[in-house]
Amino acid sequence: MQALVIVAHGSHLNPASSTPTYAHADTIRESGAFDEVREAFWKEEPSFRDALRTVESEEVFVVPLFISEGYFTEEVIPRELRLDEWDPDLWESDGTSASQATLYAEDVDKTIHYCGPVGTHDAMSDVIVKRAESVTEDPDVGEGFGLSVVGHGTERNENSAKAIEYHADRIRDMGRFDEVKALYMDEEPEVDDVTDYFESEDVVVVPLFVADGYHTQEDIPEDMGLTDDYRTGWDTPAAVDGHRIWYAGAVGTEDFMADVILERAAEAGADIRDALEKVREATGGVPASGD
Repeated sequence: MQALVIVAHGSHLNPASSTPTYAHADTIRESGAFDEVREAFWKEEPSFRDALRTVESEEVFVVPLFISEGYFTEEVIPRELRLDEWDPDLWESDGTSASQATLYAEDVDKTIHYCGPVGTHDAMSDVIVKRAESVTEDPDVGEGFGLSVVGHGTERNENSAKAIEYHADRIRDMGRFDEVKALYMDEEPEVDDVTDYFESEDVVVVPLFVADGYHTQEDIPEDMGLTDDYRTGWDTPAAVDGHRIWYAGAVGTEDFMADVILERAAEAGADIRDALEKVREATGGVPASGD
């Protein structure tokens, strides 16, 4: 038997924070890829600490629904799961290339395949593009448009920016959009000044966040000038400084995220047979870039 455990941050204050996690878990559960599919959270129940005790399978694939490698994926999650053999060097990553590490959880007598976060997987570039298609309602969006990939950014963890830049570079190399820029909330270049960085009249803004919450639904719309008060909403597209801003909301709410979770597990050795194709059919996904 094999199980999938999707671990996410969650929130005590925003109940919608866990909604994408449950939605993607349901999609994968319905595909029959695993004997068991479970969700676990840092700020909600069920907790990380109890996650491995909720499954009966001897082989467990743990996929972090996080954007970047760093404090949570390298310290908090392994500690709470009691993965005593864990060391970040097992990922052999440069900050964006974590794959998986196979460990033994002695207290529950299970083999654990600890996967890299979904946010650094190559398929996330395709999810970002899907968000652009969704918000513009144009499956061919690209020509005449700029695209901004927005991250939190922090001086405390350089990997936070690495993930954003990685996907901006990959999408730029696709040659689909006229311009592609990586912008941030807490470091330069800042999303507040989004119109200063684009010549394109139409700009799609996609936040590389797992769930819609305070930052994506309050801070970023107000900072970009889409609205003076997030509670009154904003137009899509919104006119800002001679540009039309198409604000897509958190990338993690895109249905195609379920594909990325499965890709992570499959690369760690999960036997998912034809389940990935079923999920792609259900989510409208496409093979990851480079497949």
